[in-house]
Amino acid sequence: MSGADYRESLRALSPVVYVDGRRIDSVADAPELLPGIQALAVSYDFALDPARARHMTALQADRGVVVNRMLHINRNSDDLLAKLEAVRLLCQETGCAQRYLAHDALNALQQASARLDDALGRTEYRARFAAYLAHVQDHDLSLGIAMTDAKGDRSKRPHQQANPDTYVHVVERNGRGIVISGTKAIVTGAPYMHELLVMPCRQMGPADADFAVCCAVPVDAPGLTMVARPAGRPGAKVEHGAPLFSRRYGQSTAVVVFDRVFVPWERVFFSGEPGEVEQAGAATTHYATHHRHSCIGARAGFGDLLIGAGALMCEANGFDPGEKANLRDPMVELIKITEGFYACGVAASVYGSADPHSGSWMPEPVFSNIGKLLLATQIYDMHRLAHEVSGGLIVALPGPDEDHNPATAATLAEVLRAHPAVPYDKRIEVARFIEDLTASYQGGWYSVISLHGGGSPAAMKQEIWRQYPVGDKVDLVERLLDRGVLHDEARAITRNRSAARQPGACCDPGCQAPGQPVVIEPPLSLRRPGHPDEPQSPS
Repeated sequence: MSGADYRESLRALSPVVYVDGRRIDSVADAPELLPGIQALAVSYDFALDPARARHMTALQADRGVVVNRMLHINRNSDDLLAKLEAVRLLCQETGCAQRYLAHDALNALQQASARLDDALGRTEYRARFAAYLAHVQDHDLSLGIAMTDAKGDRSKRPHQQANPDTYVHVVERNGRGIVISGTKAIVTGAPYMHELLVMPCRQMGPADADFAVCCAVPVDAPGLTMVARPAGRPGAKVEHGAPLFSRRYGQSTAVVVFDRVFVPWERVFFSGEPGEVEQAGAATTHYATHHRHSCIGARAGFGDLLIGAGALMCEANGFDPGEKANLRDPMVELIKITEGFYACGVAASVYGSADPHSGSWMPEPVFSNIGKLLLATQIYDMHRLAHEVSGGLIVALPGPDEDHNPATAATLAEVLRAHPAVPYDKRIEVARFIEDLTASYQGGWYSVISLHGGGSPAAMKQEIWRQYPVGDKVDLVERLLDRGVLHDEARAITRNRSAARQPGACCDPGCQAPGQPVVIEPPLSLRRPGHPDEPQSPS
């Protein structure tokens, strides 16, 4: 689909959506949701742009069809790198691409389905997922990922909650399908998606079997209600004939309430049946790794916006960062942060490996989690550095109405101009752009989703510790101390061992596993003028 096709497709749906206490009659025509719809439309239009098709589309080899990158199952490191760059490109344009969550969930669910088949000696899990994947790809759908439950009392497990509807769970099973009830919170873009993928948000034990459910639900399924926030800043003033960035692009999130929603068996991927609970947790952990890898590309795109705006603000203020260390140093720090966590995403792609059950490609988990942890904790430094190079004018400008006030406009244009070659209106456009992204309601929103989106820092730290081969490092030092290697599995500090000697390495020398096509051209974000768009790759 094109972006226009996507917007039109929303008119065929009739979800129950409330925004700011009001029922939305038509999602496609609601001003409160327009910035989110426009952001998602970019993912459709970019896929039809020949200059971007290398990153924004992919050949799904097992079906022989070209699909949107956001719906593709990765087959090698090249796919992981292309997805990372595609997400960065989308977020350079929109601030947050949103649709990449579908990619992450589909890849995780494909892996979990194969794992279930292998563990239980069946074939229906793979077949059911494959049929659904073909449906999503052929119709170029946007999927909302309903993973984070309301959770209730965080100290209690799902089956211990006083109100079971704080988690989505199965309330009935019959010959036609299942019936689910409960609440999912923080569902990205839910009002303007085509379908929701319901997934468990944590590992489940045997007593939580009814809560270990994964299924696909149309957004207008009977019994499904969304309580959403506006996307971006739809009510913000239009300045200088051009809308604020967050008025053009934004993101809605929704609390989604399921009240006895029926799901037919062909759309149920697992539901807590015997043998499923033990394997269902793989869907959650695989999704976390895929999603954290994608988040790296997303925040790198956001970092590109801050780097560009910061440099423009320096110029508008009359300074060249190359000649002023007090501006050059924070600009370099901003570049270092952005490209530093992005480099972790590249490493996670290159050192990715085939899932043993499904054969699809998985980002290296340690590098994925480190990259996400870096961006989550450094997003506030990114904002601070943009403020440092921009000056206080970004929050001290008079209101935009003064730009058109006959009594004040001429004076402001004269006295608030800095660099003689940069008109006043261009200077304040950049100042208000930086304010919008970093020092407004929307700026705070970007900070919080960077910190907690894809899991809190504590979750990343836990996964890094779980995956990192600390025991190998202990063995290394003990050999150097001539103490021998004490292979005592009872020692907690040495339990984390792996066949690899470092994250991503396939053997002691750290060589690359064979058969991984790797993109050799630099990412678009780092290309210099004159660099060929499509260099030949040996793969």
